[in-house]
Amino acid sequence: MTFDTAPAPLDLAGGWRCLLDREGVGERDGWHVALPGDAVGIRLPGSVQHQGLGDTVAVDAPWTGGIVDRAFFDDDRYAPYREDGAVSVPFWLQPRVVYRGAAWFARDVVIPDDWAGHPLALEFERVHWESTVWIDGLPVGSERSLTTAHRFEVAALAAGAHRIVVRVDNRTVVDVGPNAHSVSDHTQGNWNGIVGAMTLAPLPAVRIARVRVFPDVARRAVTARIDIASGSAGAGAGEVTVVARRVDDGRDVARVVARYDAGYDRDLAERGVTAGGAHVDVELALGEDAPLWDEFHPALHALDIRLDAVVGGDAVHDETRTVFGLREVSVDGTRIAVNGRPTFLRGTLECAVFPLTGYPPVDVVAWRRIFDTCRAHGLNVVRFHSWCPPEAAFQAADEAGMYLHVEGPLWANQGSSIGEGRPVDAFLYEETERILRAYGDHPSFVFMAHGNEPAGRDAEFLGGWVRHFRTVDPRRLYTSAAGWPAIAENDFDNVPEPRAHQWGDGLGSRMNADPPETETDYSGWVATRDRPIVGHEIGQWCAYPDLAEIDAYTGLMEARNYGVFADFLEASGMRDQAGDFLAASGRLQVLCYKEEIESALRTEGFGGFHLLGLSDFPGQGTATVGVLNAFWQSKSYCTPAEFARFCGPTVPLARLPRRVWRAGEAIRFEAQIAHFGAEPLRADVLWRLESVGGETLREGALARGALLPIGNGTRFEAVSIAPWTVAEAQRVRLVLTIDGEGADRFENDWDLWVYPPASVDPGEVVQTRDVAEAIARAERGADVLLEVSPADVANDVALGFTTVFWNTAWTSGQAPHTLGLLHDPGHPVFDGFPTDGTTDWQWWELVHGARALVLDGLPDGVRPLVQPIDTWFEARRLGALIEARVGRGRIVVSSLDLDADGDRPAARAFRASLLAYMAGPDFAPSAVLEGDDIHGLLG
Repeated sequence: MTFDTAPAPLDLAGGWRCLLDREGVGERDGWHVALPGDAVGIRLPGSVQHQGLGDTVAVDAPWTGGIVDRAFFDDDRYAPYREDGAVSVPFWLQPRVVYRGAAWFARDVVIPDDWAGHPLALEFERVHWESTVWIDGLPVGSERSLTTAHRFEVAALAAGAHRIVVRVDNRTVVDVGPNAHSVSDHTQGNWNGIVGAMTLAPLPAVRIARVRVFPDVARRAVTARIDIASGSAGAGAGEVTVVARRVDDGRDVARVVARYDAGYDRDLAERGVTAGGAHVDVELALGEDAPLWDEFHPALHALDIRLDAVVGGDAVHDETRTVFGLREVSVDGTRIAVNGRPTFLRGTLECAVFPLTGYPPVDVVAWRRIFDTCRAHGLNVVRFHSWCPPEAAFQAADEAGMYLHVEGPLWANQGSSIGEGRPVDAFLYEETERILRAYGDHPSFVFMAHGNEPAGRDAEFLGGWVRHFRTVDPRRLYTSAAGWPAIAENDFDNVPEPRAHQWGDGLGSRMNADPPETETDYSGWVATRDRPIVGHEIGQWCAYPDLAEIDAYTGLMEARNYGVFADFLEASGMRDQAGDFLAASGRLQVLCYKEEIESALRTEGFGGFHLLGLSDFPGQGTATVGVLNAFWQSKSYCTPAEFARFCGPTVPLARLPRRVWRAGEAIRFEAQIAHFGAEPLRADVLWRLESVGGETLREGALARGALLPIGNGTRFEAVSIAPWTVAEAQRVRLVLTIDGEGADRFENDWDLWVYPPASVDPGEVVQTRDVAEAIARAERGADVLLEVSPADVANDVALGFTTVFWNTAWTSGQAPHTLGLLHDPGHPVFDGFPTDGTTDWQWWELVHGARALVLDGLPDGVRPLVQPIDTWFEARRLGALIEARVGRGRIVVSSLDLDADGDRPAARAFRASLLAYMAGPDFAPSAVLEGDDIHGLLG
């Protein structure tokens, strides 16, 4: 029997029987024929762990993922979290149960009468990891793809009931690297199961095997390359009808019928010889008005393809649809161009973090939410770090106009490597071929790398990989890997240089070591290149963990790491400050991201960047690097609109030589426009200086009706804002506005500080750097300012201006160890030093080179006036400005740099404000300390 149209496949979703094969005896004991009676019911699609099957987490759990910080196993602080039945690992989100091994699944299906005699296709989408199939006890085959559906061709079955048995093994089939996000417990977890579509369908004797769509933007045309497969001794003769349609309105725009004659040998067919097939190339003109696909106008087309063939006298039919976009991506010098227009990549990473299920979603709605969130924050690229998303992600990205950077499932490092003849080399080629075959038509699939940060003979091996697959499928840009190597074969280099902070920079990184300004760019790097640079994993700035988030983990993954950090904070007497720590560190995190992103946008000829990241990374010791949490939800301290002011298609930029100014000197800046919109923009370019309350202090126009071209090379003549009388320290805001025609309006802003000459009058306050003198004078009744020299502080807390980079546990304690300063902006000590309770640029002079004091030995009630926020792995009580009563006197201990000499207007203003407070009526510390307490602060 033949089919006029392809019959609907059987949906195999639903109830299955399942048994975990902990001892690896399933095949020996005949489980492929029938599962033993202790098998339990389970739902597929799904994972065994998500449905409660597995083992309680133990200290020696069989994790997939490297562990850098061994403190959990050795440090007494972690002893309560190593107890049987109560293990809480601080490395990553912890599944409620863990299982590594084989799981067996079985169910019966009924083959319809009209399917009898037809070979069948059995498909499982998103399997982790290796699947082996038996039907009625007979072997069908095995598959091991981490990226595409497992597909099995099944010999014809008789009508009636049949038993399908599937064995899924989530152990390391190929060493892709223990930290690869395709397999690692650092992110999605090492789940076991099948989580996507599960179908069984009959195969026509001749069928459409593959369609590849190659757009020609200049000609508004497309070529469809159609492979026809045959399970007989030939594909016979037939015709292929291709209809092009607009997806938005369903309108037909082109139709072509192509004939072929591949021949057929009945004698060979009757002897079971399986050879044959055919190929057809079809070109369709889509019309001069055919819209292009890009981030601004994601117009989609579809090709509906029908095969009508005659094989041995029998009519055979098959049909398929593929969706595509008229899109071409190219390299123009050091720029990336989409459809010929220069494009600046503003990306973030998706690291397979799905806490509720522990595995990635396979529905379009879930992915649409993620991409919509990215777009709201001004991004146009999502990089999939060492994994490839499912089909639904590509569909959602096509609709959203999101550019995807896709990688093979490799992070061949930390014990794995490539180019040395290991099985992973062949696996990479297999997986890349499968990825291109499955997802290659999607216009959102714009960039491809083999994986992340390889080890081994990577440059030699990946040069051949890039050359090969660029030839196989030239519809996207290729790079060897995310991170390295930067080889000649690359279309673009995705490298970690340049960026504001590298691993190992510590307090020597730019924002920690150099006074604040907004002029730095990376033009020197661009000048040395002949192809685009895309910044690799820039940012990595942490906020304090949101401990209120713990209750959101209602699925498979538990935030037991957060529970550990909460306990540490409780033990230090600071649990009530967790929300303040989050808010203060979060605002500093945003400040760091703003400067880092603007540095890239200021660089002419730069290709773009990938943030690490817009959302948190819960693995590798817990890296809370996002303004969004692991659920892609806001942490409340930064709105999408605020983020998009400095990270979007069109961003006004101000080049300022400094952030802090003296009253009486002109504020100088140069305006620059980064405009990577859909088309050039005609607009007024305006500036204003306003007070914190929004009152305009000065304003002007840089241009009226200016035509802003695509790019970031538009700069305007420098502006010098005449000085004005300032009676007291003032924070002001420089605002740049692009006021375009219609609704096009873009703004960006920078806080600045203007300080009048500060009279530093100590009055009766004793100022000293000598601890013994300070204690003695205070005990006798004096008011004392003790300025602690950094050389006298013996603790190992590295106080920085920026927040923590990645996290201190996984960087071997890289500095800084702090996440900014917490303080009460309404406290009178700050009357002459405008601040808002978080770290902003005016604090740089005070923090640079300073130290934090450890207050753990002081009474619990001592809360500093300025409190550095410690890394959550230590949760020490820290202080940088402390007040107390000592004997009959009063003392302020400062470890900030209060040196008022030289070009340090902020430090001078703070010192004056501090001394005025100490000389005034509000200086009334309540804490009482002994001399030994003061000495203890230094040790």
